[in-house]
Amino acid sequence: MENLFWIGHASFYIKNKAGLNIFIDPFNISEETAKNKADVILITHAHFDHCSKKDIEKIATQDTEIIAAPGCLSELDYKKLKIIQPNESLSVKGIEIETVPAYNIKKERVQFHPKSNNWVGYIIDVDGTKIYHAGDTDFIDEMNGLKSKNIEFALLPMGGTYTMDEEEAVEAAKAINAKFIVPMHYKNLLGKVGSERIEKELKNKKRVNALILKEVQEPTYSFNNR
Repeated sequence: MENLFWIGHASFYIKNKAGLNIFIDPFNISEETAKNKADVILITHAHFDHCSKKDIEKIATQDTEIIAAPGCLSELDYKKLKIIQPNESLSVKGIEIETVPAYNIKKERVQFHPKSNNWVGYIIDVDGTKIYHAGDTDFIDEMNGLKSKNIEFALLPMGGTYTMDEEEAVEAAKAINAKFIVPMHYKNLLGKVGSERIEKELKNKKRVNALILKEVQEPTYSFNNR
């Protein structure tokens, strides 16, 4: 595993030892980032800031494998597209992928990401490192079963309004018990929020603080130097 890059919002890419680029919810891709053509693209759900066709087109080639939740993309438009449901597993170009449900349960936001849409988060096993991108979600019961997955990096939304807020993200982090927590979905469209609660609650464990995450020109986290 080489590096995990945060593009911003809920968008990341991962470069593995073989040089493959795995993008998750590509959004607002810069020209510089677009030079890293995608081998695999994972889309968590249909909202424009996660399923952006113009950004997919910037990084996709004829060989790019695209995995997407229902309602995002049409198989008529993409030759190498697979529509996936929650609680499925597959292998793509040697990368093991599992899907986890992603939905709202809070009354004030349940309409944004209904469970019935079958939208997803992803657990990606790359070079033996498991990364969980939660998608847009609340702290749901399914997260209580993820501790046994031995997740190393959990990418968790914490912006509130449409997803977990900071307090709920702390509870999710405790349930998942990943070695590193990477807060996401809290800048760009939602404005910057603090991560004081996360920092305070998790200060005695190795964590990545939301406020030190860097944009894609530098690695968000170097797996070789942890």
